[in-house]
Amino acid sequence: MTATITLTANATESAWSFRAGHLALDFANTMDWHASDHPEELLNRYPDLVNWAHDFSLLTPEEARFLSAEAERRPEVAANTLEAAIALRDSIYRIFSAVAHNDQPAGADLASLKAQWGRAIASAQIVSHEKGFTWAWPGKPPALEQMLWPVSRAAVDLLLSESLSQVGQCADDRGCGMMFIDTSRNHSRQWCQMDTCGNRAKAQRHYQRKKKSP
Repeated sequence: MTATITLTANATESAWSFRAGHLALDFANTMDWHASDHPEELLNRYPDLVNWAHDFSLLTPEEARFLSAEAERRPEVAANTLEAAIALRDSIYRIFSAVAHNDQPAGADLASLKAQWGRAIASAQIVSHEKGFTWAWPGKPPALEQMLWPVSRAAVDLLLSESLSQVGQCADDRGCGMMFIDTSRNHSRQWCQMDTCGNRAKAQRHYQRKKKSP
């Protein structure tokens, strides 16, 4: 029996949080409360990884259904792919969390990203598009790990780009830890969302000021 997979029309209708403004950071955000002592895993089964990749438009509906069925047929390979995805996710998270705090990423995490990018580049092709040429993975049938290839590429590209200085992390004191690209005018963004962590911080400040006033 094929594993259940629920496909949404696009990222705006998705149950996933696509607030980071960058593919690699949105992938890093597939664990809730990542910076806390009680993180909540969102990639619990291989179909979760497929759903995320489909909702980010890394997979077509046909590819997503094929991979879900293929995972049923090859459960051990699917489990290994999910394990590799989580390892890549955690390396990306630690790398850019360090960057956001002006720290040096761990060499092991950089090596892990390099290794995944090496596997991705081995399967890539150089294809033309309207602005020139780019990397692509047009292989058929799709591979169980193919959604990890553009993710690793996006992480490497961000690490080597001028946008690296815009990487930020939610400052919520409970350990939200969500990553994002700060496009605010003064690079002053502190929260993953103003209407959640930001409003809570604002309410806390208001409470403290009221508590201190005579």
